[in-house]
Amino acid sequence: MSKETERQRWQRNFADLLQELRVAQTGVQILFAFLLTLPFSAAFSETTGFQKDVYIVALLAAAAAAAAIISPVAFHRALFRQGRKPELVRFAHRMAGIGLSFMLVSMVSAVLLVTDFVLSRPVAFGLSAATGVWFLTFWAVLPFVRRNWGDDDIDDDDDDPRTPAGD
Repeated sequence: MSKETERQRWQRNFADLLQELRVAQTGVQILFAFLLTLPFSAAFSETTGFQKDVYIVALLAAAAAAAAIISPVAFHRALFRQGRKPELVRFAHRMAGIGLSFMLVSMVSAVLLVTDFVLSRPVAFGLSAATGVWFLTFWAVLPFVRRNWGDDDIDDDDDDPRTPAGD
């Protein structure tokens, strides 16, 4: 088995990142579409001022998430065939993190909006906080805790786009 070159590693890292961003992009687009249609439903006129504020936070966070998650495509277009794949991979990596952060805010805000509409406010806050903890557990805590698990099993340091081949 031959060792991949640094260029091949950047290509693979970019392809992996794009695949991850496609999954996140679909989720954020569905959430954004739901939020865009919400004010046109009959029940939206019954929302309180607080619920409308939460809605705006959810909507703007979803828009920011979509912008961040889709931005590597525009960046790729601007840098196309310039041999700057490492820069592109680093940018896409940062935008994925930023996009997921905004998606977290949007999803928790959407949960707060809906639960506050159908339940009491204290219950809505509790469920929304639990939702935030749930997402943070799977999106941040577990990946952080597991980052060094299995180091002896495989030699795969492609998760760090700054790591050149052979390091």
